[in-house]
Amino acid sequence: MRLHRNLVYTTIDSLNAIFNEGEYADKVVARALKKDKRWGSSDRKFVAETIYEVVRWKRLYAEIAEVKEPYNREDIWRMFAVWAVLRGYPIPDWRQLEGTPERKIKGRFDELSKIRKMRESIPDWMDEVGVQELGEELWTKEIAAQNKQAQVILRVNTLNTTKEKLRGILMDLNIETDFLPNQPDALVLKERANVFMTDAFKEGLFEVQDASSQLVAAFLDVQPGMRVVDTCAGAGGKTLHMASLMQNKGQLIAMDLYESKLKQLKLRAKRNGAFNIEYRIIDSTKVIKKLYEKADRVLIDAPCSGLGVLKRNPDAKWKLQPEFIDNIRKIQAEVLESYSRIVKPGGKLVYATCSVLPSENQDQVKKFLATENGKNFTFVKDSKVLASQSGFDGFYMALLERKE
Repeated sequence: MRLHRNLVYTTIDSLNAIFNEGEYADKVVARALKKDKRWGSSDRKFVAETIYEVVRWKRLYAEIAEVKEPYNREDIWRMFAVWAVLRGYPIPDWRQLEGTPERKIKGRFDELSKIRKMRESIPDWMDEVGVQELGEELWTKEIAAQNKQAQVILRVNTLNTTKEKLRGILMDLNIETDFLPNQPDALVLKERANVFMTDAFKEGLFEVQDASSQLVAAFLDVQPGMRVVDTCAGAGGKTLHMASLMQNKGQLIAMDLYESKLKQLKLRAKRNGAFNIEYRIIDSTKVIKKLYEKADRVLIDAPCSGLGVLKRNPDAKWKLQPEFIDNIRKIQAEVLESYSRIVKPGGKLVYATCSVLPSENQDQVKKFLATENGKNFTFVKDSKVLASQSGFDGFYMALLERKE
């Protein structure tokens, strides 16, 4: 086990782009992996996982390395040295790593690991919000779970294949998967692999979608032949799941504020063979008003803090600000108030977020049900999915039914 100069230099360049140029980690990693065509799968794995690891533990490593933002290149090398020592790599005799104080690093790690916000490497404000909303014990478990590497979960596209057939196809490619209990369309990879390069992906046999996210479409109880509206469709993971549950029968309207996201969804839908989807950009309130009381089912996958999906977006810990959460709660209330009017009498609505904070979840639903418009709805059930209990993303969903 040794460090290779070209892989480490790419990692340092990538960390510089994330920490100092405000770039998103997933975009930086994707670019880094295209750097050298000669790299094998273990090289690519090293680059991707090391970048994410240092981003995930940024606060802890910076504290151990005794460096402060903004980080210069030398600071990033010192943080990388902390990562290498803690991961058990022998330190090579490179100029940038000269004088790495291995014993001191290990001692500082043991010392700082006693403090939760350091051990879990999160900003002070986030630790305070977590404790305030979930309580000391639950937040301690939840933030620890959010720092574990996310598993790769596939959602079988039942328009094109079955779970059993897909599992066999992937097994022939030496990609082993397991079924997930109570998840009819999910396969979990036993080991990480670049599934996007497979013909099975290109032929639309599956999408990559976390197990918690896969619960939402079924929770909404969509059926073939219905008129269903996905009001915050984004790039459409849940839209595509609903299309497959509807067996391409009925009308599925995918809406979003951003045309670029709907363009992505169109490409994915074509690959999936999902052709009952209509696309509408929300460029005015008219777009929503035209649909008032017209839909059997409405999904509001609301904008949120994303505090349930930190394991797959570790850089969100550093990009997120407390003001954003205050602001997003107002937007959630507005979205619920406005988009709920699309549900026709007797129809159903799911309000969902990828947050674990009650103030974004059950508290929003409770407030909505007390409004004039909310009085037209009955609360049916909700589900709070915590990473510390499920092993997957943190999620929330509430099912409401509009009175006849």
